[in-house]
Amino acid sequence: MARPIPPLTDFLPYLLAITSNAVSGRIADDYRVRFGLRIPEWRVMAVLGDGGSMTQREMVQSTVMDKVAINRACKVLEERGLVERSPNQRDGRSHHLELTEEGRKLYSEVMPMTYHIFERIFADIEPREQEALKALLARIRDGVVAIDRGPKA
Repeated sequence: MARPIPPLTDFLPYLLAITSNAVSGRIADDYRVRFGLRIPEWRVMAVLGDGGSMTQREMVQSTVMDKVAINRACKVLEERGLVERSPNQRDGRSHHLELTEEGRKLYSEVMPMTYHIFERIFADIEPREQEALKALLARIRDGVVAIDRGPKA
């Protein structure tokens, strides 16, 4: 006998999505107003600021964002002088992206603001609970990756 399908409001993927959207949206409101950045643009900047130079393909893999959204965000950031491209020596078809000096300066202004908002959002969640949540999210992500890889041979 099949299990009954729970209402959407009890469906964990739905709860994850709306929670993620709420958190991202709340943080994004502040950096959009102050710095003129949309969520995809900030994510590109954050990944480059945290991890250094990478190709758009590597960025798609690390952020699980759509390649079209990343391409658009990179173009906007390039036009603003926040990101620059350089040829990928190992692959003549792709480019490395990295923050410019102006991009690094903006990154250093946005990150403290982002963390301040994060601290306000998570103020009622104990540090040990935050660590447990991170571990659970990593396990969920690992489960998705395992499904994407297909059955073990």
